[in-house]
Amino acid sequence: MLNCAGKKISLATPVVMGILNITPDSFYDGGSFLTIINQLKQVEKMISEGAAIIDIGAMSTRPGAIPVDEEQEIARLLPSLAAIRGHFSEVVISVDTYRSIVAKAAIEHGSMMINDIYGGRFDGEMFDLVARHNIPYILMHMQGTPDNMQINPHYKDVVREVMEYFQSRLALLPSGFNQVILDPGFGFGKTVENNFRLLHQFELFRSFGLPLLAGLSRKSMINRVLQIKPQEALNGTTVLNTIALLKGANILRVHDVKEAIEAIRLVGTFGQ
Repeated sequence: MLNCAGKKISLATPVVMGILNITPDSFYDGGSFLTIINQLKQVEKMISEGAAIIDIGAMSTRPGAIPVDEEQEIARLLPSLAAIRGHFSEVVISVDTYRSIVAKAAIEHGSMMINDIYGGRFDGEMFDLVARHNIPYILMHMQGTPDNMQINPHYKDVVREVMEYFQSRLALLPSGFNQVILDPGFGFGKTVENNFRLLHQFELFRSFGLPLLAGLSRKSMINRVLQIKPQEALNGTTVLNTIALLKGANILRVHDVKEAIEAIRLVGTFGQ
Protein backbone atom coordinates (compact mmCIF):
# COMPACT_ATOMS: atom_id res chain seq x y z
CA MET A 1 0.00 0.00 0.00
CA LEU A 2 1.30 3.43 -0.98
CA ASN A 3 0.21 6.49 0.98
CA CYS A 4 0.31 9.35 -1.51
CA ALA A 5 -0.35 12.40 0.67
CA GLY A 6 -3.45 10.72 2.04
CA LYS A 7 -4.49 9.02 -1.20
CA LYS A 8 -4.00 5.26 -0.83
CA ILE A 9 -2.93 3.01 -3.71
CA SER A 10 -3.12 -0.72 -3.17
CA LEU A 11 -0.49 -2.76 -4.96
CA ALA A 12 -2.23 -6.08 -4.33
CA THR A 13 -2.85 -5.92 -8.06
CA PRO A 14 -0.23 -4.15 -10.21
CA VAL A 15 -1.03 -0.60 -11.30
CA VAL A 16 -0.14 1.58 -14.26
CA MET A 17 1.78 4.84 -14.19
CA GLY A 18 1.04 6.88 -17.31
CA ILE A 19 3.87 8.99 -18.72
CA LEU A 20 3.26 12.66 -19.53
CA ASN A 21 6.32 14.28 -21.06
CA ILE A 22 5.85 18.04 -21.29
CA THR A 23 9.20 18.39 -23.04
CA PRO A 24 10.17 19.16 -26.64
CA ASP A 25 12.87 16.46 -26.79
CA SER A 26 11.79 13.23 -25.10
CA PHE A 27 12.76 10.13 -27.07
CA TYR A 28 9.26 9.01 -28.09
CA ASP A 29 6.67 11.76 -27.70
CA GLY A 30 8.77 14.90 -27.31
CA GLY A 31 6.82 17.98 -28.40
CA SER A 32 3.42 16.24 -28.38
CA PHE A 33 2.20 17.73 -25.10
CA LEU A 34 3.57 21.24 -24.87
CA THR A 35 0.23 23.00 -24.43
CA ILE A 36 -1.99 22.73 -21.39
CA ILE A 37 -4.96 21.65 -23.49
CA ASN A 38 -3.02 18.76 -25.04
CA GLN A 39 -1.70 17.76 -21.63
CA LEU A 40 -5.20 17.68 -20.15
CA LYS A 41 -6.53 15.63 -23.05
CA GLN A 42 -3.73 13.10 -22.63
CA VAL A 43 -4.22 12.88 -18.87
CA GLU A 44 -7.96 12.41 -19.34
CA LYS A 45 -7.27 9.61 -21.83
CA MET A 46 -4.80 7.86 -19.54
CA ILE A 47 -7.12 8.08 -16.53
CA SER A 48 -10.08 6.79 -18.56
CA GLU A 49 -7.94 3.83 -19.64
CA GLY A 50 -7.06 2.97 -16.06
CA ALA A 51 -3.91 4.82 -15.01
CA ALA A 52 -3.58 5.06 -11.23
CA ILE A 53 -0.64 7.48 -11.39
CA ILE A 54 0.38 10.22 -13.83
CA ASP A 55 4.14 10.84 -14.01
CA ILE A 56 5.00 14.31 -15.30
CA GLY A 57 8.43 14.97 -16.77
CA ALA A 58 9.50 18.56 -17.45
CA MET A 59 13.05 17.71 -18.52
CA SER A 60 14.09 14.97 -20.92
CA THR A 61 16.38 12.27 -19.56
CA ARG A 62 16.71 10.33 -22.83
CA PRO A 63 20.21 9.16 -23.77
CA GLY A 64 22.27 12.18 -24.80
CA ALA A 65 19.83 14.66 -23.31
CA ILE A 66 21.23 18.00 -22.19
CA PRO A 67 19.60 19.18 -18.94
CA VAL A 68 17.71 22.45 -18.70
CA ASP A 69 18.27 24.63 -15.65
CA GLU A 70 16.04 24.26 -12.62
CA GLU A 71 14.23 27.55 -13.29
CA GLN A 72 13.14 26.33 -16.71
CA GLU A 73 12.16 22.94 -15.35
CA ILE A 74 9.97 24.59 -12.70
CA ALA A 75 8.52 27.05 -15.23
CA ARG A 76 7.44 24.15 -17.44
CA LEU A 77 6.17 22.03 -14.59
CA LEU A 78 4.08 24.20 -12.31
CA PRO A 79 1.43 25.43 -14.80
CA SER A 80 0.88 21.87 -15.97
CA LEU A 81 0.75 20.53 -12.44
CA ALA A 82 -1.79 23.19 -11.42
CA ALA A 83 -4.00 22.50 -14.42
CA ILE A 84 -3.93 18.72 -13.97
CA ARG A 85 -4.56 18.96 -10.25
CA GLY A 86 -7.43 21.38 -10.90
CA HIS A 87 -9.15 19.15 -13.46
CA PHE A 88 -8.36 15.73 -11.98
CA SER A 89 -8.33 16.19 -8.23
CA GLU A 90 -8.35 12.48 -7.37
CA VAL A 91 -5.47 11.26 -9.53
CA VAL A 92 -2.07 10.62 -7.95
CA ILE A 93 0.53 12.83 -9.62
CA SER A 94 4.20 11.90 -9.66
CA VAL A 95 6.92 14.28 -10.81
CA ASP A 96 10.00 12.98 -12.60
CA THR A 97 12.86 15.10 -11.26
CA TYR A 98 16.21 14.65 -9.54
CA ARG A 99 16.43 18.17 -8.08
CA SER A 100 15.12 18.75 -4.58
CA ILE A 101 14.18 22.36 -5.30
CA VAL A 102 11.97 21.21 -8.17
CA ALA A 103 10.58 18.37 -6.08
CA LYS A 104 9.78 20.79 -3.23
CA ALA A 105 7.91 23.12 -5.58
CA ALA A 106 6.08 20.17 -7.09
CA ILE A 107 5.00 18.83 -3.70
CA GLU A 108 3.78 22.27 -2.67
CA HIS A 109 1.65 22.37 -5.83
CA GLY A 110 0.07 18.94 -5.54
CA SER A 111 2.59 16.26 -6.47
CA MET A 112 2.13 13.14 -4.33
CA MET A 113 5.19 11.15 -5.49
CA ILE A 114 8.73 11.81 -6.72
CA ASN A 115 10.48 9.78 -9.43
CA ASP A 116 14.26 10.28 -9.21
CA ILE A 117 16.49 8.76 -11.90
CA TYR A 118 19.58 9.51 -9.80
CA GLY A 119 18.28 7.80 -6.67
CA GLY A 120 19.31 10.79 -4.57
CA ARG A 121 22.89 10.90 -5.82
CA PHE A 122 22.51 14.19 -7.70
CA ASP A 123 20.98 16.14 -4.83
CA GLY A 124 21.74 15.29 -1.22
CA GLU A 125 18.60 17.07 -0.02
CA MET A 126 16.22 14.75 -1.87
CA PHE A 127 16.03 11.95 0.70
CA ASP A 128 15.25 14.30 3.57
CA LEU A 129 12.63 16.09 1.48
CA VAL A 130 10.61 13.01 0.56
CA ALA A 131 10.96 11.57 4.05
CA ARG A 132 9.76 14.81 5.62
CA HIS A 133 6.66 14.80 3.44
CA ASN A 134 6.35 10.99 3.68
CA ILE A 135 5.41 10.55 0.03
CA PRO A 136 6.36 7.60 -2.20
CA TYR A 137 9.79 7.89 -3.76
CA ILE A 138 10.98 5.99 -6.83
CA LEU A 139 14.65 5.16 -6.41
CA MET A 140 16.14 4.28 -9.79
CA HIS A 141 19.51 2.90 -10.82
CA MET A 142 21.50 4.67 -13.51
CA GLN A 143 25.12 4.27 -14.53
CA GLY A 144 26.52 7.65 -15.58
CA THR A 145 24.35 10.64 -16.48
CA PRO A 146 21.74 11.08 -19.21
CA ASP A 147 24.22 12.77 -21.53
CA ASN A 148 26.81 9.96 -21.31
CA MET A 149 25.06 6.89 -19.87
CA GLN A 150 24.87 5.00 -23.17
CA ILE A 151 28.52 5.58 -24.07
CA ASN A 152 29.98 2.13 -23.44
CA PRO A 153 28.17 1.12 -20.22
CA HIS A 154 30.04 -1.70 -18.49
CA TYR A 155 29.32 -4.12 -15.63
CA LYS A 156 30.97 -7.27 -14.35
CA ASP A 157 27.58 -8.50 -13.14
CA VAL A 158 24.75 -6.06 -13.82
CA VAL A 159 22.20 -7.71 -11.52
CA ARG A 160 24.58 -7.95 -8.59
CA GLU A 161 25.77 -4.37 -9.06
CA VAL A 162 22.24 -2.97 -9.23
CA MET A 163 21.33 -4.97 -6.10
CA GLU A 164 24.37 -3.55 -4.29
CA TYR A 165 23.45 -0.05 -5.44
CA PHE A 166 19.97 -0.40 -3.96
CA GLN A 167 21.41 -1.70 -0.70
CA SER A 168 23.79 1.24 -0.42
CA ARG A 169 21.17 3.87 -1.28
CA LEU A 170 18.50 2.43 1.00
CA ALA A 171 20.97 2.50 3.89
CA LEU A 172 21.21 6.29 3.52
CA LEU A 173 17.48 6.99 3.76
CA PRO A 174 16.22 8.67 6.94
CA SER A 175 15.28 6.19 9.64
CA GLY A 176 11.65 5.13 9.51
CA PHE A 177 11.01 6.19 5.93
CA ASN A 178 9.91 3.18 3.90
CA GLN A 179 7.76 4.56 1.10
CA VAL A 180 10.31 3.53 -1.51
CA ILE A 181 9.74 1.98 -4.93
CA LEU A 182 12.70 0.37 -6.68
CA ASP A 183 13.35 0.78 -10.40
CA PRO A 184 16.38 -1.00 -11.94
CA GLY A 185 16.50 1.63 -14.68
CA PHE A 186 16.05 -0.21 -17.94
CA GLY A 187 17.89 1.77 -20.63
CA PHE A 188 19.73 4.02 -18.20
CA GLY A 189 23.39 3.16 -18.62
CA LYS A 190 22.80 -0.40 -19.84
CA THR A 191 23.45 -2.36 -22.99
CA VAL A 192 20.68 -4.42 -24.57
CA GLU A 193 22.22 -7.50 -22.97
CA ASN A 194 22.31 -5.77 -19.56
CA ASN A 195 18.65 -4.83 -19.87
CA PHE A 196 17.52 -8.34 -20.70
CA ARG A 197 19.64 -9.79 -17.90
CA LEU A 198 17.92 -7.45 -15.45
CA LEU A 199 14.51 -8.43 -16.78
CA HIS A 200 15.40 -12.14 -16.70
CA GLN A 201 16.28 -11.87 -13.00
CA PHE A 202 13.81 -9.13 -12.10
CA GLU A 203 12.22 -11.26 -9.38
CA LEU A 204 15.46 -11.08 -7.35
CA PHE A 205 14.70 -7.46 -6.52
CA ARG A 206 11.65 -8.63 -4.57
CA SER A 207 14.10 -9.61 -1.81
CA PHE A 208 14.12 -5.98 -0.66
CA GLY A 209 10.45 -6.24 0.31
CA LEU A 210 9.64 -3.04 -1.57
CA PRO A 211 7.39 -2.36 -4.58
CA LEU A 212 9.07 -2.76 -7.98
CA LEU A 213 8.59 -0.52 -11.00
CA ALA A 214 9.30 -1.61 -14.56
CA GLY A 215 9.90 1.16 -17.09
CA LEU A 216 10.20 -0.65 -20.41
CA SER A 217 7.90 1.39 -22.60
CA ARG A 218 9.12 1.69 -26.21
CA LYS A 219 12.78 1.60 -25.13
CA SER A 220 15.84 0.73 -27.19
CA MET A 221 16.08 -2.78 -25.77
CA ILE A 222 12.96 -3.46 -27.83
CA ASN A 223 13.84 -1.36 -30.84
CA ARG A 224 17.36 -2.69 -31.33
CA VAL A 225 16.34 -6.33 -31.12
CA LEU A 226 13.41 -5.90 -33.51
CA GLN A 227 15.12 -3.22 -35.64
CA ILE A 228 12.20 -0.84 -35.35
CA LYS A 229 11.52 2.71 -34.20
CA PRO A 230 9.94 3.65 -30.86
CA GLN A 231 6.72 4.48 -32.72
CA GLU A 232 6.51 0.81 -33.76
CA ALA A 233 7.32 -0.67 -30.35
CA LEU A 234 3.91 -1.02 -28.71
CA ASN A 235 3.68 -4.77 -29.23
CA GLY A 236 7.24 -5.28 -27.97
CA THR A 237 6.45 -3.14 -24.94
CA THR A 238 3.45 -5.31 -24.09
CA VAL A 239 5.53 -8.48 -24.39
CA LEU A 240 8.19 -7.18 -21.99
CA ASN A 241 5.58 -5.73 -19.61
CA THR A 242 4.00 -9.17 -19.45
CA ILE A 243 7.35 -10.74 -18.53
CA ALA A 244 7.90 -8.06 -15.87
CA LEU A 245 4.48 -8.76 -14.37
CA LEU A 246 5.16 -12.48 -14.22
CA LYS A 247 8.39 -11.69 -12.39
CA GLY A 248 6.78 -9.45 -9.78
CA ALA A 249 6.44 -5.90 -11.12
CA ASN A 250 4.00 -3.82 -9.08
CA ILE A 251 3.97 -0.73 -11.29
CA LEU A 252 4.24 -0.47 -15.06
CA ARG A 253 5.41 2.95 -16.25
CA VAL A 254 4.11 3.32 -19.79
CA HIS A 255 3.15 5.62 -22.63
CA ASP A 256 0.22 3.35 -23.58
CA VAL A 257 -2.08 2.76 -20.63
CA LYS A 258 -4.85 0.67 -22.23
CA GLU A 259 -2.48 -2.07 -23.38
CA ALA A 260 -0.70 -2.18 -20.01
CA ILE A 261 -4.01 -2.54 -18.17
CA GLU A 262 -4.95 -5.39 -20.48
CA ALA A 263 -1.63 -7.11 -19.76
CA ILE A 264 -2.27 -6.79 -16.01
CA ARG A 265 -5.78 -8.25 -16.34
CA LEU A 266 -4.61 -11.19 -18.45
CA VAL A 267 -1.62 -12.01 -16.27
CA GLY A 268 -3.85 -11.78 -13.21
CA THR A 269 -6.32 -14.20 -14.74
CA PHE A 270 -3.51 -16.52 -15.76
CA GLY A 271 -2.25 -16.60 -12.19
CA GLN A 272 -5.58 -17.48 -10.59
